[in-house]
Amino acid sequence: MGAVSDATPQTVTAPGAIVHRADSPDAPWWRDAVIYQIYPRSWADSDGDGIGDLPGITARLPYLRDLGVEAVWLSPFYVSPMRDAGYDVTDYRTVDPCFGTLDDADRLVDTAHDLGLKVLVDLVPNHTSTEHEWFRAALAAGPGSPERDRYIFRDGTGSGGEDPPNNWPSVFGGPGWTRVTEQDGTAGQWYLHIFDVSQPDLNWHHPEVREEFHDILRFWCDRGVDGFRVDVAHGLIKRDGLPDWHGAVGLYDEIDEEGPLGVGRDVEDLWSPDSDVLPHGATGEAPMWDQDGVHEIYRGWRKVLDSYGEPDRILCAEAWVKPVQRVARYVRGDEMHQAFNFDFLDAHWDARQLRTVIEASLRSNDVVGAPTTWVLSNHDVIRHASRLGLDQSRPRPNGIRADDPQPDAVLGLRRARAATALMLALPGGAYLYQGEELGLPEHTTMPDEYRQDPTFHRTKGQVTGRDGCRVPMPWVKDAPSLGFGPGGSPWLPQPEAYADLAVDQQEGVDGSTLELYRALLHYRRTHRIGHGSLTWDALSSDTVIALRNTPEGRGLTLVAVTNLGAEPVRLPVGEVVISSGPLADDGTLPSDTTAWVRLPVT
Repeated sequence: MGAVSDATPQTVTAPGAIVHRADSPDAPWWRDAVIYQIYPRSWADSDGDGIGDLPGITARLPYLRDLGVEAVWLSPFYVSPMRDAGYDVTDYRTVDPCFGTLDDADRLVDTAHDLGLKVLVDLVPNHTSTEHEWFRAALAAGPGSPERDRYIFRDGTGSGGEDPPNNWPSVFGGPGWTRVTEQDGTAGQWYLHIFDVSQPDLNWHHPEVREEFHDILRFWCDRGVDGFRVDVAHGLIKRDGLPDWHGAVGLYDEIDEEGPLGVGRDVEDLWSPDSDVLPHGATGEAPMWDQDGVHEIYRGWRKVLDSYGEPDRILCAEAWVKPVQRVARYVRGDEMHQAFNFDFLDAHWDARQLRTVIEASLRSNDVVGAPTTWVLSNHDVIRHASRLGLDQSRPRPNGIRADDPQPDAVLGLRRARAATALMLALPGGAYLYQGEELGLPEHTTMPDEYRQDPTFHRTKGQVTGRDGCRVPMPWVKDAPSLGFGPGGSPWLPQPEAYADLAVDQQEGVDGSTLELYRALLHYRRTHRIGHGSLTWDALSSDTVIALRNTPEGRGLTLVAVTNLGAEPVRLPVGEVVISSGPLADDGTLPSDTTAWVRLPVT
């Protein structure tokens, strides 16, 4: 088996010193909640049309109660032409017929609440669809009109206005501006669309835009919704003057070649240990991202949600922002409640990188009194069961095709299970993406003719895009569309590997990924692990992450040990309550495995 690792610990904070103090046992629900993301098109199809819907979700909600999560987040289900799978919204106050009706949405929320689950919905404030009534009115009204001022229209440059107002590209490929034809048939102004041409950016300096979204928040809160995940939360305000920009504009596909930290970088590169304040006066480097003006918007939103009293209605930011102090600005006490920790998602399978991200994130958010919100997968990135089976010296790709290097499925799943066990041992909240509890891999061999992501089409196939992580759920191995619905042709094809990973193949099966998730979530909730303190254990090294989590008033200390090295690791003396994979015969922890050890009470 080889020598057991006893590497010298190398951490920024010495083992035994407090990195993060325990939360109050009576803290609000969202500070340690585990929230499950449902991508409605791919969760459950009730009517056999190949597209998941709200009645399908409602019917499957007991599965999430039994899984052990506290809440569910639904990706958009609003009326939409579906140019970007619902992130191009025509009407924020009703349900697209492909998903059901407003009554179906009410029934879903009521059923979830009866099961003890809270419900968050997606809000898309950066842009609307070109089919939104506001944008149609803007086209009809013409240049200089109040209707156009709700969006970002500008005259072109060049002698006849034939060139766009600046050089900004679209995140999805191609230019970020489109010229319109005016009512008299002449070539007219240009409108900004940081995403697809069908997604015009709103002008968030306009008071009507701000009041409209206050009303949208109230509309869904009045229907019982418990919170909102905010799409592109860092993009609403653009730098004054819309200056040219020659750097990257990617939202989730422009990844540092060395990962989120890079070789040789440490906690001090992300967070100064001598600083007790957040940076002031600076704005995000790219003029379309992370401008300081967004925070005034979210302070207004927070007032709307706080007016509903307890239990808290919450906001969670999708903000791809660096460094971590900039992320912490979104979760100050009068702004959002949560912000996804994308540095954690992007970290390579490397003990030093992961430990540095964990500590920097906790210390930064502690400055503003906010929990950290961990995540490993979502509808925009390669599933971590595949991502962790790729070459960890390379940046994360945006999609995988059949002729690309293929992930090692066995290695990827083993690491994914270990990564999830590490994540759920951390203080704070966490989000799970549908199907990760089954160990679902990315669909890496999907034929191109099935791809629907606008990124794929706008780049003429140069960027694969996100379809591979959005494939419908497998529920029953021997049913049509693997139990996704009564029809046999789901909107995206399911890979062969999904059959053996279906829910009915894992329920009650000792050692299955589904049962591992259930065990982790049950123990975490029972002992309030998400409210615990964090110190590094002396087992930590360049290949081992070992942390001690001590929830207040629970009479236990949990040591979570993740072995990212090649050699087995001796575990501390105590009760091994959960392990992401089998231990060795001599009780040591094998490579790419996490164990939770409950220490004896002293």
